[in-house]
Parts: sequence; C-alpha cells; structure tokens
Amino acid sequence: MAYLAPTEFVTKMIDAGEAKIFMSTRDTLIRAYMAGAILALAAAFAVTITVQTGQPLLGAVLFPVGFCLLYLLGFDLLTGVFTLCPLAVWDKRPGVTWAGVFRNWGLVFVGNFGGAFTVAVMMAIIFTFGFDTPPNKVGQAIGHIGEGRTVGYAEHGAAGMLTLFIRGVLCNWMVSTGVVGAMVSTNVTGKVVAMWMPIMLFFYMGFEHSIVNMFLFPSGLLLGGNFSIYDYMIWNEIPTVIGNLVGGLAFVGLTLYSTHVRTAPKRAAH
Repeated sequence: MAYLAPTEFVTKMIDAGEAKIFMSTRDTLIRAYMAGAILALAAAFAVTITVQTGQPLLGAVLFPVGFCLLYLLGFDLLTGVFTLCPLAVWDKRPGVTWAGVFRNWGLVFVGNFGGAFTVAVMMAIIFTFGFDTPPNKVGQAIGHIGEGRTVGYAEHGAAGMLTLFIRGVLCNWMVSTGVVGAMVSTNVTGKVVAMWMPIMLFFYMGFEHSIVNMFLFPSGLLLGGNFSIYDYMIWNEIPTVIGNLVGGLAFVGLTLYSTHVRTAPKRAAH
C-alpha cells in the first residue's frame, strides 16, 4: 500500500529519531550541511521568482522543491530533528538519552548553518558580480527582507518578540508536518505531494524558519542590508529556533505520539 496508517508512520518517526541520535558526527554534519545548502538554494530561487514576477504566491508554490529534494536525499534539518529525536527518548528506546538528543541538535545546527552560509556567500557573489557592482534587484530584496524581519520586529519591542516567536512556532508546525509527510507514503510522488502542501503554506504566510533565515540574513548583511549581526541573532535567529522547537514538539511530535502510539484506554461499550 502506498499510504501508511498513522500508527505505522509514527513508529517510523520514532525509528528515525533513534537512528539520528546514534549517527556518527561526520555523517550528521555532512547531512545537515547539505540540507542547509539545498534549502538556501530553494529560498534564493523563491525570492528570485517573487522579485522577477511580482507574484509572491508563485515563489511560495515553487519553494518546496528544495525541501522535497533534501528529504528524498536523506539530509537533515534542525526543524525536523527537533520533532523526531525526543520521540525516541519518550518511547524509552535502549541507550537513548537527552544528552544524545542535544548532541544531535547541536551538530545539525552547525551543519545547517555551514551549508546555508556557503550558499549565502555564493548568491551574494552572483547578485553583485563578485562584489564588483551594487546588488541587483533580487539582492536588494534580500537585504530589505533582513531589515524588515530584524529591526522591523525590534521596533515593536516585546510585542515584536512575541510575534516573531509565534511565527517560529507556526512555521515548524507546518515544516514538521512536511517531515512526517515524507513518511506517510512509500512512493516518491506521494511523499512529494505530502511534503509540498505544508511547506508552501509556511513560506507564503511569512512564518519564521531558522534554517531559511541562516541564508536570508547572512546574505542580506553581505548585500548591504541595514541591520547588524546582533539584530539578526537577538531579533530573529534565537527566538526563531526556540519557536521552531516548541512548534514542532507541541503540535506534531507530542500530538501524534500521544494519540497514535501512547493511546488512551478505549471506553467500554455500554
């Protein structure tokens, strides 16, 4: 059957989380680096489409190509392991510890950032002809995105921070649903369709994804965006990471695990 029942794909989620915790440092870093790089390319692609066509929806419709590619190739995003790895702890898998989970998260963060930053530098070179000319229209747009989503939040103080956090929560609710989507089907077409829908939604709605932002903001700084590294870390990356963690765990990992693996006792028939 091409479709797996929820009890089957949630078990696959736990298995995946366990495997990632025990993966070697080298493999974890390589897979995370490639995931960050491919997602960054997709973000550059989507912004280019939006700028050149004036149609943000078209950029959002096509952005999931990167997410689908990286998961079909077996690479890892921080937003995905946020949701999968704790399941192996809750399921009491042998040898699985929170220390192992945190190790995985740390390595994937470093790998994702390395991949996204590599592409940020490459795209900045393309958008400025090797830093020989001012940024083209797409480069300018990326710089403005960086400003709006750092100092733009800071202008609103605590309300801006709350908005940023909630956007991070909603983002990984959708992105982790996309990660699960890859496990729902056993054929490529089914996997792609299931992954495509929630990723398109998050991108069009402007939710905050910590790995996409590892591309957008460093490239924005390289392209002359009027914000600082401090603005990027405090008024975007750190709150976004926390929001992504809460969203993935609370709305995807915990809910699916609690009702499809640790089900409540059935009521007796009267």
